[in-house]
Parts: sequence; C-alpha cells; structure tokens
Amino acid sequence: MDKLQELTQKLYNEGLSKGKEEGEAILAKAQAQAQEIVAKAQEEAKAIIEKAQKEAADYKVKVEGDVKMASTQALQATKAGIENLIVAKAVEPAKDVLGSEAFLKEVITAVAKNFSAQESTDLSLVLPEKLQKSLEPFITAELTKTLGKGVETTFSKKVNAGFKIGPKDGSYFIDLTDEAFQALIGEYLRPATKKILFG
Repeated sequence: MDKLQELTQKLYNEGLSKGKEEGEAILAKAQAQAQEIVAKAQEEAKAIIEKAQKEAADYKVKVEGDVKMASTQALQATKAGIENLIVAKAVEPAKDVLGSEAFLKEVITAVAKNFSAQESTDLSLVLPEKLQKSLEPFITAELTKTLGKGVETTFSKKVNAGFKIGPKDGSYFIDLTDEAFQALIGEYLRPATKKILFG
C-alpha cells in the first residue's frame, strides 16, 4: 500500500512538475510574443508619428509659401493699382483737350494736310460719336475743301476723345485717341511714378 501511494505521489509530482514546466514555457512564450507585439506596435506608432510630423511640416511649408506668394501678389496688385490711379489722374486733363472740338479741328487739319502733301490717297477718319453733330459739317465742308480730296469719316462709340486717321486703304493709321495717348504717356510716367512711390 505504501508502495502504491509512493508511486502515485511520484507520478503526481512528476506530472505536476512537467505541467509546471510546460506552463512556464507557455507563459515565457506568451510573454515573448507579447513583447514582440508591443515592440512592433511601438515601431508602427513611431512610424505613424514620424509620418504625421513630416506631413505637418510639409503642409506648414506649403501654407507659408502660399501665404507669402499671396501677400506678394496682393502687394504688387496694390502697387500697380496706385500707379494706374496716379497715371490716370496725371493724363486726365488730356481727355478734355482731346475732346475739345476746336483742338480736334486744328490737329485734324494739320495732320490731314501732311497726308495730303505726301500721299495722293483719300483719307479715312474715325471720330467720337458724341461729336458727330458738331464735327460733320467741318469734315464735309472745310476739311474736304482744304485737302481737295475725299475724307471717309466714321463716328464711333468706341472713341471717347481724339481721333484715328490714315489712308482709306487701311494700310496703316495714326491713333490719337485718349486711350492711345494715355497708354503712350503711361509708358513714360509709370517708371518715374514707381520710383517716386516705392523707391
């Protein structure tokens, strides 16, 4: 009986010992796997954080570049607006002169005489529509008589002040409208205005 009990106890102890070893091995393996999982998760988290930081830095650089470009463009547009305003104000009196009936008669006659002396072709003339009533009699009577040849005249809404003149064949024309005058004078005034205003 003692032998049986001793054998049972021995088997029990060996089974317990073996079970304990297996349990410890399983536990050690589980702990190792857990450590691997944690390490992998930490690496992934680190990679995600680094990626997010890089994207945030890239976005910051882009936003700063966009803001800088927008502010530069806004500043340039403001400067150009100021220049245009000053140039427009500087040449504004020219509109009144170019819109003057007496001035137009005098200049058209002088220019047309020069054409008449150099070319035998008939002339084409474009004038502001708003001056048609006052200038038409001058063109059909005085100017035609002075030149001794025909002058084809058009009165246009597109011409606010001044005139366009050239050979009737349309090979070229001289533009003395207010817009052409403003553009021409503006080319000379802009650099000086820019230097005075912005250095």
